[in-house]
Amino acid sequence: MKKKIIGVMLLLGLMVIPSFLNASDVAKENLNQDYKSKSVSELFVSLYESTGINAMINPVEGLLSHGIPVSTFNQGAGRVVMMGICFLLIYLAIAKGFEPLLLIPIAFGGFLANIPVADIAGPEGFLGILFNMGISSGLFPLMIFMGVGAMTDFGPLLANPKTALLGGAAQFGIFGTIVGAAVLTEYTGFINFSLKDACAIGIIGGADGPTSIFVASRLAPDLLGAIAVAAYSYMALVPIIQPPIMRALTTKEERKIKMAQLREVSKLEKIIFPITVMILCVLILPDATPLIGALAFGNLARESGVVKRLSDTMENALINIVTIFLGLSVGSKLAAEKFLVPETLGIIVLGLIAFSMGTASGIMMAKVMNKFSKHKVNPLIGSAGVSAVPMAARVSNKEGMKEDSTNMLLMHAMGPNVAGVIGSAVAAGVLLSIFK
Repeated sequence: MKKKIIGVMLLLGLMVIPSFLNASDVAKENLNQDYKSKSVSELFVSLYESTGINAMINPVEGLLSHGIPVSTFNQGAGRVVMMGICFLLIYLAIAKGFEPLLLIPIAFGGFLANIPVADIAGPEGFLGILFNMGISSGLFPLMIFMGVGAMTDFGPLLANPKTALLGGAAQFGIFGTIVGAAVLTEYTGFINFSLKDACAIGIIGGADGPTSIFVASRLAPDLLGAIAVAAYSYMALVPIIQPPIMRALTTKEERKIKMAQLREVSKLEKIIFPITVMILCVLILPDATPLIGALAFGNLARESGVVKRLSDTMENALINIVTIFLGLSVGSKLAAEKFLVPETLGIIVLGLIAFSMGTASGIMMAKVMNKFSKHKVNPLIGSAGVSAVPMAARVSNKEGMKEDSTNMLLMHAMGPNVAGVIGSAVAAGVLLSIFK
């Protein structure tokens, strides 16, 4: 029996081998037809023409990148400029400690996006795939909000509810910038933002990257990349932008104000809070429900204390993974041909104005509150009303300690800081409900 089987296999082998040999001959013949013989010098020239050096020093006139014209400047010097900016951001993250969790992924994504020829940020490059999957769809912002909810203790806000006014006041920058963008469009000939565009740009003033992306993906998808870059850049640069404004709007005596110690908040209060916020949102502003809902879910998981594994995952593994993908995706829009254009630079300027107005509004609200309250509020915590959690609160604390090293403002600043997260989500809901 074994002999018969071996015989059949040998017969089949003899029948198949000639076919393989013929196929191999055909492949070789085709390969030889495609390949044109080149000298050694021609091979080196071909190798040089495929390098990034050649792409940058010999730009092609009229080059299109996925249907978008790329100027010769952006093919060469523009890439070098953007790579320099990316290395500066990496330096600030490593040497100065400015939000390294955000700046390093964004800056490195920007560096990759400016590599010529490779097209890493294109629709089929891995940065482009990440951008379309998580940013354009609005998924990453919601996952970030889940993680923020699981990380955030709303106790300081519950202990001193009036600090919510500071978080609310800091949103003034959003609406002020919307008006400013509309005025510029009306009275200048070179800026042309629709009202929806203005709303999407104005939300940058809340210093809330996820909310900015969420709103832009619905109101102004064409500006999404520029808005994402501006929002996350300002979040990361809070320690540079805010202190001069804080010092300019406060006196030395105001910066020394010591605030009363906060009361202890019960576990029941903390559990009821996210549920209450969610119910209010459903009843009054359903358009903000995706953001508020994700935030409330994460916070309820944290405060309930019965789903530690879920809470731990959201505040550690999940938010870390999404932050990596989101940072690289945002960085993909730092490509020279996308960033060094008047439209993006205009958004960067308007976003800076919005962020500065938000910071100033929170500080001024604290000063107004001191006119009517027995318990004084240190105006420095007003700047934390923007929702860059917890960096804005840390900056308030640091500026306060410069005047008096015994004045600890961190927990007081966390009140307006977490109120700012809710405030920017509510502002986003208002804008979406009006302009959707």
